[in-house]
Amino acid sequence: MVKAAQPATLPEAPTPHRFWDRENSLLFAASASFSAADFVVTRDNLREGGQELNPVTRLFSSTTTGLAVNFAGETAGVVALSYFFHRTNHHKLERAASMLNIGASAAAVTFDLAHR
Repeated sequence: MVKAAQPATLPEAPTPHRFWDRENSLLFAASASFSAADFVVTRDNLREGGQELNPVTRLFSSTTTGLAVNFAGETAGVVALSYFFHRTNHHKLERAASMLNIGASAAAVTFDLAHR
């Protein structure tokens, strides 16, 4: 006996969120805060004769202004990458970009403070 097939119901797609929602705003604020802390600790270590370990940051570390531009650009880059992921509907990666930057900056600050 042949039975009529029932149409399959697909799970509902998650509702899209605004880019500047509460979670992203908090992640970007945390990212900017840790980048600022990394800037301060790195600048202090360089003034005391330390050496920058990051080869990209090392290019900008000869002046305080250059170092500030580096860390501001890093923060802007994280926001831009998150926005790219948001626009291409990769929302987990959108959040992960900020989380990865927070972790990297926190590790750099911890390392710099431990090696004073």
